[in-house]
Amino acid sequence: MNFTPKRILEDPHDVKPYPSVDQYMTKKLIVFTPNQFIEEAMEVLVENKISGAPVINDEGDLVGMLSEKDCLHIVLESRYLNFPASQGKVKDYMTKAVMSITPDRDVVEVAMLFKNSNYRRYPIVKKGKLIGQVSRRDILRAAIDLKSTTW
Repeated sequence: MNFTPKRILEDPHDVKPYPSVDQYMTKKLIVFTPNQFIEEAMEVLVENKISGAPVINDEGDLVGMLSEKDCLHIVLESRYLNFPASQGKVKDYMTKAVMSITPDRDVVEVAMLFKNSNYRRYPIVKKGKLIGQVSRRDILRAAIDLKSTTW
């Protein structure tokens, strides 16, 4: 008897047991530009109750991250060095060496990254362009969505 399957099964080594972060990432982001005034960026962080945001150039490339911790340098400079904060730009305070991830990373891999670092968020980049961001809270949301037998 001749048997021809109607569909070809995927390679079992190719199947990921956990969802990828692109299912949980935030796509509508507040972003900053390098030449934006730092005082304005700080106001945006406070008004939106966020602890940081990506910094992108005109082409949409990720060039840094600006966090509350980065902004604390401004408080210290303005207090101890008598440097007016309003004159600084985001590029002067942002973290330039940014750890980013790709959208195909699974949520367990990213949970391990968070566990082993002090980062609160990872920008998600595809072909050099910022496409989203995943936070610790997003990974917790993924954990709740997953069945306990698969987590």
